[in-house]
Amino acid sequence: MNTIPKKQQFFALLSLAITAFAIGTTEFISVGLLPMISNDLNTSVQTAGLTVSIYAIGVVIGAPVLTLLFSSIPRKKLLLIVMIIFIVGNSISMLSYSMWLLLVSRLVSALAHGVFMSIGSTIAASIVPREKRASAISIMFTGLTVATITGVPFGTFIGQQLGWRFAFGFIVCVGIIALIANWRLLPESIKQGPKPLYKEQIKLIKTKQILLVFIITALGYGGTFVVFTYLSPLLQEVTGYTASTVTLLLLFYGITVAIGNIIGGKLANEKPIYSLFYMFIIQAIVLFVLYFTVPFKGFGLLFVLLMGLFAFMNVPGLQAYVVILAERFVPTAVDVASALNIAAFNLGIAFGSYLGGAVIHSIGLIHTTWIGSLMVLLAAGLTSISIKFEKEEERSNHELSKIYSVK
Repeated sequence: MNTIPKKQQFFALLSLAITAFAIGTTEFISVGLLPMISNDLNTSVQTAGLTVSIYAIGVVIGAPVLTLLFSSIPRKKLLLIVMIIFIVGNSISMLSYSMWLLLVSRLVSALAHGVFMSIGSTIAASIVPREKRASAISIMFTGLTVATITGVPFGTFIGQQLGWRFAFGFIVCVGIIALIANWRLLPESIKQGPKPLYKEQIKLIKTKQILLVFIITALGYGGTFVVFTYLSPLLQEVTGYTASTVTLLLLFYGITVAIGNIIGGKLANEKPIYSLFYMFIIQAIVLFVLYFTVPFKGFGLLFVLLMGLFAFMNVPGLQAYVVILAERFVPTAVDVASALNIAAFNLGIAFGSYLGGAVIHSIGLIHTTWIGSLMVLLAAGLTSISIKFEKEEERSNHELSKIYSVK
C-alpha cells in the first residue's frame, strides 16, 4: 500500500510535470528556430534540421541504454543528475557557435530526455496507489502537452525577438526550476527498482505481450503524426485558414491535447489495454472522417480538435500497461521496459512524420488523414490481440486459484 501522503503525492507529480514541460519544450523548440539557426551558423535549413532528427535518435538510443546503465542509482538521485545533464546540454546549445557543437549539445539533451521519460513514468507510478498509476503518469505527461501549447511558441517568440540562443537560455532557466522542484518536492522514499540482469533484459524483448505493446505504441501514437506534422499546411492549403489564424487554432489544438491526456489517464487506471482499444478505434474514425471534412472550415476544425483530443489520450494507458506487464513478467526490468516504450513513441513520431511526407509527395496533402487512420486502425487490431492475451492470463490465474482453493 502506498504510504506517501496525498499532499506530497501532488507536489511530487507537479515537480515531474515541470520537468516534462522543460523536456517537451527543448524537444520541439528548434523547429521554430531553424531559419535563424541556419542564417546565424551559415548552413542550410536541411542541415539545421539535423537538430531535430539527432534529438530523436538520442532519445531512441539513449533511453534504454542509459536507463540500464544507471539502474543501480537511486531514482531521485538519478533524476537530479539527469536534470543537471539537461541544463548543461541546453547551456552548450545556447553558447554554440558552430553547427557540430550545436548537434552535440542536442544529443546530450536528448540523452537526458530519454532517461527522464523512462524513470519519470515509473516514479510517478510508484508514489501513488496502484489504481491511480495511469492518472499519475498522465499528470506527468501534461507537462509535455503544456509545452506544446505554451513553451514552444513562447520559446520561438523569444528567439525571434532576441535571437535563437536566448530561446535555449529560456529552457535552461526552466530546467533549473525543474531541478530545484525535484530536489525539494520528490520524496526520498521513492522505491528503488532492482538492477536488471542481462538474461532478464533478453526476456523482456522476447516476451510477446511486451513486444506487442511496443509495436502498438509506435503505430497508435505515431499514426496521428502522419497528419499532425503537416497540420499547419493542411489547415492553410486545404481548409483555407490564414497563417495567423492557424497559429491561434494550434493553441486550441494544444488545449484539447491536454484535456485528452487527463481523460486518458482516468479511463486507463484499472484496465488500460481495454480502454486503449476504444481510444484507437475512435481516433481512427476521426482521422478517416477528417478526409471528408477538412475542406470545410467549420467541420474541418471540429474534427481537427477531436484529433487533438485523442492524440495524447492513449499515452498514459500505453505507458501504464507497459509497467504492468513488466512487473508481471520481468519485474527487475521495469525501468528498461518503460525506456523502450519511450523509444517506441519516438520511433512512431519519426515513422509517422516520414510517412506523411511520402504521402504528400506521392498523392497529396489531404491523403495524410486516411493514411494516418489506417496506421491507428492497425494499432487497434494489435490491441485486440493484447486483450486476448489478457483474457487468457485471467483464465489461467482463475484456474490456478481454483486448484489452490481445492488443496
